[in-house]
Amino acid sequence: MTNKVDYQMKLDQIRRELGYDFMSLAFAEPAEYDYVIRWKYVSGNTNDRYKRIVLQSGRGIAGIVFKTGKPFLLPSVQKDVKPDALFNYPITKMENLNSIGAVPMWNDARVAGVLLGGFRGERQVTPEMLRALEATARKGIGELNGKELLLS
Repeated sequence: MTNKVDYQMKLDQIRRELGYDFMSLAFAEPAEYDYVIRWKYVSGNTNDRYKRIVLQSGRGIAGIVFKTGKPFLLPSVQKDVKPDALFNYPITKMENLNSIGAVPMWNDARVAGVLLGGFRGERQVTPEMLRALEATARKGIGELNGKELLLS
């Protein structure tokens, strides 16, 4: 029997260590014709509405990070997102987040998940905080080894 890592416990620990109000981990799941991305584990959530968010590749924060394999920084939802574009970022509305950073979770040279951290109040995710989130993701979480490149 393999030693399954408790993603929830690890996510709670990372949120505490990095000081975010909210943190979540999204994974891709097979769907009828393609795959969808869902927030599977959350820490610091105010409700369970995140479970209803289903994103396509390239849609929403997780979808964008998943598709591009690049970090995503949204310092201020109020300043950086037009009100009519808020529907593109459902997690911000459901958890009342005002600032977000998200990074890809690599596994054997492919993006296998997305790690997101956010703040509800005035505090903003900075480029330095995004780099710390990325460094955490590169250490791997559970079955995700954090390796972006495989050298043969």
